[in-house]
Amino acid sequence: MKKDDFLWLAALSVWVFILVIPFSREMFMEFSGSHPYISGFIKFGILASMGDLLGTRLAKGKYIIPKGVIARAAVWGFIGMMVSLVFTVVMEGVGTAQKINMLPLEGTKLAQAFFGSTFMNLTFGPMMMAFHRFTDLYIDAIYEKKKNIKLSFLVDKVDWHALVEFSWVKMCTLFWIPAHTFVFMLPKELRVLVSAFLSIALGLLLAIARKEKKGA
Repeated sequence: MKKDDFLWLAALSVWVFILVIPFSREMFMEFSGSHPYISGFIKFGILASMGDLLGTRLAKGKYIIPKGVIARAAVWGFIGMMVSLVFTVVMEGVGTAQKINMLPLEGTKLAQAFFGSTFMNLTFGPMMMAFHRFTDLYIDAIYEKKKNIKLSFLVDKVDWHALVEFSWVKMCTLFWIPAHTFVFMLPKELRVLVSAFLSIALGLLLAIARKEKKGA
């Protein structure tokens, strides 16, 4: 392991200690419950960015801080805010649908979690991934000093095969639906945090996919 690996693990350990120590965990959950948007921004802004760095480390053998790292972290933070809202909308909506017999198994926590995860990852999930890809390309274009950046330019730059075939079809169904089913079984205050932790796992999967694509 290199020095940078220890630094990355140390940063991750801070979050683990916060959750393990009862006093800090209680403060964290209270803050998350009182300020869902702010906490969602912080969780995703930091942890999802760490996932990106880890993916780069595995794909290229070293950590590479991308240009516009603050802007990219801010985009992740905004996504974290949206996730905080969507989690509530989806789970409350599914619960209501079960009560009025539009969905089965009312009162079954696992069923509500599965329905909520499935609905979210077949609707919000693909749009969120597309939004993140477009913002990444936009930030890249700015640092490449492109002028008059138009939406059509970004549309042409997107690798739609990878986005649809891997991110939408494979990741949303095979990874995110099971993962968020587990997340929705947790207390509300922990859901966004654990989802942000899962973005680190996503960084691993994306790095593996990039390696396989190169080796093909």
